[in-house]
Amino acid sequence: MGAGASSIMRQGGHGGAQETGLGDLPESCIAELMRHLDPPGICKLAKLSRTFREAASGDFVWETKLPRNYQYLMEKASDEVEQRVLLTKKEIYAQLCRRNRFDGGAKEFWLEKYGGRLCMSISSKALLITGIDDRRYWNNIPSEESRFNSVAYLHQIWWFEVDGEIEFCFPPGTYSLYFRLHLGRPSRRLGRRVCHTEHIHGWDVKPVRFQLWTSDGQHALCQCKLADPGRWIRYHVGDFMAGSADVPTKLKFSMKQIDCTHTKGGLCVDSVLICPKGLIQE
Repeated sequence: MGAGASSIMRQGGHGGAQETGLGDLPESCIAELMRHLDPPGICKLAKLSRTFREAASGDFVWETKLPRNYQYLMEKASDEVEQRVLLTKKEIYAQLCRRNRFDGGAKEFWLEKYGGRLCMSISSKALLITGIDDRRYWNNIPSEESRFNSVAYLHQIWWFEVDGEIEFCFPPGTYSLYFRLHLGRPSRRLGRRVCHTEHIHGWDVKPVRFQLWTSDGQHALCQCKLADPGRWIRYHVGDFMAGSADVPTKLKFSMKQIDCTHTKGGLCVDSVLICPKGLIQE
């Protein structure tokens, strides 16, 4: 115990004792501590001293925060091979936490900064929408409320069907899939948000059928009626598990209301969101 107590004191130049501060801890000890913190905690400790700042920049610390397949994700995020080689692990983490577009800019992924878990958004332009090329039924309209600055707006249709698919190496875990939808057409007038509801009809007659499938046999299905005009709502389709970061998961998903006894309209389709299960509070 005496040795432990003396470890926090050191001899001064005139024989006096001087307290040892946090900055006197070995950088390797600080780095080991940081391995057990989340990224925001690491960044806060980095502000304490130069020693902490240098420890917080070490590859040893940030490699534990990166997904196992971070090199695959970096290939998706950037075509510049030389730049990827020169980046530190901290810089790679920062890059992956940004919005990284791929597949012609119609899809993007990012890591949520607190836990380094993968999230993905798929634009309506990457979805197969029945009748999308016929302007009597659908229009692609600009929107500041979309990550992709554009949404698909349905005027009126008998056969409502939206399909999509993605093949991607998801880090192992359980993921939830959502459609982001809005009843009514949002816009701005004199600086204020307004919602045009004149085309909304048909969604209270029969429920919309949501489904997802994976290549390894997983399947989820739910049905619900669309409601709450004027609000963006994420409709939970279901969950799926990704078992290996090295094997691509093939995922298909859809939403349908194909009862042709009535028309439906007044709906904005923004995107599909894929994120770790439990990340979004429903």
